Amino acid sequence: QVQLVESGGGLVQPGGSLRLSCAASGSIFSIYVMGWYRQAPGKQRELVARITSGGGINYADSVKGRFTISRDNAKNTVALQMTSLNAEDTAVYYCNVVYSGRNYWGQGTQVTVSS
Repeated sequence: QVQLVESGGGLVQPGGSLRLSCAASGSIFSIYVMGWYRQAPGKQRELVARITSGGGINYADSVKGRFTISRDNAKNTVALQMTSLNAEDTAVYYCNVVYSGRNYWGQGTQVTVSS
């Protein structure tokens, strides 16, 4: 069983930055994929970015060049540095971990971009 705790959401003005963090705990040996998804009101949950234990990274086209994902394998943490935020980035952001063939989700953290 894997527990995920997220932090770092909030309200930011357009053009601003935020950093999200997620810590995984439990009886964990090695997590293959860690990532972030988001869900805006009335829309489906979508991938934002994910990173493998070997450092392979995928980004959604909409965030390329603005967001950076990183992880600490020793601490089982993943972070998402978000810059040049705009209103379209407003959503609930969820940490996601794929471990032992199962998907685990955090509780979600709200990111609101507004002036």
